[in-house]
Amino acid sequence: MNCSPENNFFPDLSNTPRTDIIFFCSPNNPTGNAASKQQLEQLVEFARANGSIIIYDSAYAAYITDDNPKSIFEIPGARQVAIEISSFSKFAGFTGVRLGWTVVPEELLYSNRYPVIKDFNRVVCTCFNGASSIAQAGGLACLSPEGYLALNGVIDTYRENAKIIFDTFASLGFKVYGGKNAPYIWVQFPGLRSWDVFAEILEKAHVITVPGRGFGPGGEEFIRISVFGDKNGVLEASRRLRNLFK
Repeated sequence: MNCSPENNFFPDLSNTPRTDIIFFCSPNNPTGNAASKQQLEQLVEFARANGSIIIYDSAYAAYITDDNPKSIFEIPGARQVAIEISSFSKFAGFTGVRLGWTVVPEELLYSNRYPVIKDFNRVVCTCFNGASSIAQAGGLACLSPEGYLALNGVIDTYRENAKIIFDTFASLGFKVYGGKNAPYIWVQFPGLRSWDVFAEILEKAHVITVPGRGFGPGGEEFIRISVFGDKNGVLEASRRLRNLFK
């Protein structure tokens, strides 16, 4: 589904073909956009009308700062059409530890009225023995009052990093997206190949970005920048970028 600045990073469902599975990530990687309640209502209605199942990736929900939904299940009717997946990966820095969760509502049924959760449970119990005890203990520590407070402090730091990077590119005249509700900045370089932009920034500023083309053809004129990192490093990267593009 094409999601670009022209459609406010939300697909035009009026010309989207019917499909069994809809994968939707909000807040989105790489664009940094978070879908509004009205947009998700449209998505749920589309799935209900077409007999589709939404796989909703909410791994970056902790970064939402406004009233956009953090879960697809905030939308009426979503429990009949959606599965939500999430992770400690971005919320708590568990990348590589592989601890996450999946919500499969009992109300989610196939067209023959058989519950999806029964198939899901069968597959999981057959193919997966569960996350390690160490990983689970770490996850529980993150959700304790002390751990949760500490994690939110780290997320606040990443939000500050996002503002620094966003303001840097905006002040240089670029069209910049994301950063408000996600740890990613999506910067447009009209008419340029994303790999060329990536190479120039790496070779001349020694700053690593990600070429948008790696996320699909819609990312060709964009680069993605992550805000994960030390604030001093982000400030130094900002200085180098200003010198490169001034």
